Amino acid sequence: MTARPAITDAQRIVVKVGSSSLTGRNGLDGDRMDGLVGVLAGLRAAGKDVVLVSSGAVAAGMPALGMKHRPRDLASQQAAASVGQGLLIERYDALFAAHGLVVGQVLLTVDDLTRQANYRNALRTFTRLLQLGAVPVVNENDTVATHEIRFGDNDRLAALVAHLVQADALLLLSDVEALYTRHPSEPGAEKLSEVADVDDLDVDTSRIGSAVGTGGMSTKLQAARIATAGGIPVVLASFADHAAALAGDDVGTLFHPTGKKRSRRLMWLAYSSQAKGDLVLDAGAVRAVLERKASLLPAGVIAVHGDFLAGEPVRLLDPAGAVIARGIVNYDAADLPGLLGRSTHQLVEERGPEFDREVVHRDALVVKLRKAR
Repeated sequence: MTARPAITDAQRIVVKVGSSSLTGRNGLDGDRMDGLVGVLAGLRAAGKDVVLVSSGAVAAGMPALGMKHRPRDLASQQAAASVGQGLLIERYDALFAAHGLVVGQVLLTVDDLTRQANYRNALRTFTRLLQLGAVPVVNENDTVATHEIRFGDNDRLAALVAHLVQADALLLLSDVEALYTRHPSEPGAEKLSEVADVDDLDVDTSRIGSAVGTGGMSTKLQAARIATAGGIPVVLASFADHAAALAGDDVGTLFHPTGKKRSRRLMWLAYSSQAKGDLVLDAGAVRAVLERKASLLPAGVIAVHGDFLAGEPVRLLDPAGAVIARGIVNYDAADLPGLLGRSTHQLVEERGPEFDREVVHRDALVVKLRKAR
């Protein structure tokens, strides 16, 4: 009997693999990639959906361009990614084809997951690829991303993709075997086999990751926080243990879900959306939103900041300026100043029935009680 039914019972799994796991001194490591693909093909043969979030484009392109160390400047990183992404997907295509499977390359930018229209389009792409039996292979589109607008690592991207495709489990493959209370090389470091709540952890994640990757343990914990908050269990394991982890064996660290699965729209709002403005609430409205789970009415708003339109995401702030929630606003920013502090009843009497609506409806609101970006 396997130790982790949360993994073995999962019908849709997102697997993230980092650069350090896929590359060697001379670029892509064919044996490692072949082993991973074989296990993923086995999951597909068992009727499961698999989405692979794979780093490695920059690392794969470095040898071809004569680079001995990961470049620090953006232009060189993008050049290496441009060369390496083709090599990476070509290798995956050949390896999966040996198992009778087709891959679909999906390159994402931050805009693809933060803008609602782009988010819906990305969802359609993933949905159709999975319906057609293909294996989506996902990476950040490093050739066009900038330092200011990028995920920065594929751990967080994998967690957001897991929400997008409504995965049942997320596997983060690393160059360390599990989460430790401090760096594994330090005396007294203790392995954590399970984590009930990421926010309750007391661990040291200050040490950076590998020389060819961009993520460290802190990015993996952020990814685990995002996924588990939406009801998705996460396993962090070493690449060497990928087969055992996917078989549900007690390897690595299992992060238990801390929240229930919610709609894609609410998960986008909570973790992917870019707020277009802020609404400052009075103390009574803060209590109503947080404690009574009420909608936000015009009477509870004391200030409006930003230039937004109805249907766009905004942040809800308490009087001290702390973010308490995000929501989809029902009014344009230009229309709100004349409504502030007024009851809905007053507005309907004075302006008509079209003002019988909330500023933010409860069903389009996510309370920010947990850590997020």
